[in-house]
Amino acid sequence: MRLQKYIASCGITSRRNAEELIRNKRVKINGVVMDQMGYTVKEDDRVELDNQLIKIDERMVYIVLNKPVGYITTVSDEQDRPTVMDLLTDLDTRVFPVGRLDNNTSGLLIMTNDGQMSYKLTHPKHKIYKTYLAMVQGMITQGDIEKLTRGVDIGGYITAEAFAKITEYKQNCSIVEIKIHEGKNRQVRRMFKAVGHKVIELERIALGELKLGKLKSGHYRKLTKQEIDYLQEI
Repeated sequence: MRLQKYIASCGITSRRNAEELIRNKRVKINGVVMDQMGYTVKEDDRVELDNQLIKIDERMVYIVLNKPVGYITTVSDEQDRPTVMDLLTDLDTRVFPVGRLDNNTSGLLIMTNDGQMSYKLTHPKHKIYKTYLAMVQGMITQGDIEKLTRGVDIGGYITAEAFAKITEYKQNCSIVEIKIHEGKNRQVRRMFKAVGHKVIELERIALGELKLGKLKSGHYRKLTKQEIDYLQEI
């Protein structure tokens, strides 16, 4: 098994992030620093990350978390801010977040120790749509919706085709459901800014066919077998 895949299979992080760990010379094979991606881990190899032995955990865990606003989507934070890991109070298996939600964005976040699954869910080639509910300032027009659907310039980048619809008007604001398959930094907020509307609140309610449903903010649940099967078929 390739080294980066092995690290991901240990439930440490995603395969993409595992490559960064290797480049940063934090990985050792049999006591020797290994910074080459092509190394194939053999059965009797001792693999260490930051001088700690790591092994593949055969127990794969898949969780959906309703991330509240104010939590950082990382395993740890150098500024000691609250992270999504602080919400997982009774797990006996190490997991990590799949992808990222901004500090001020709430909603559906997958947590797992399956690095291969994380890789599939975050790789652009799979074009997995993420569905958001956005409360934005002002009255969104159908013309704005058409622009969002076709793609807008968010600063030197034209977004891909999206799906958007107005679900409700409130006092001086609009509720819009928007689906995108890209993952540019703060993309949804930048898209609405491009059509003249500031996002007040943003919640991710679905990832592909996985739905947040009625899961309360700050709570989490394990994925059902049907949901896991769906992810594995991607």
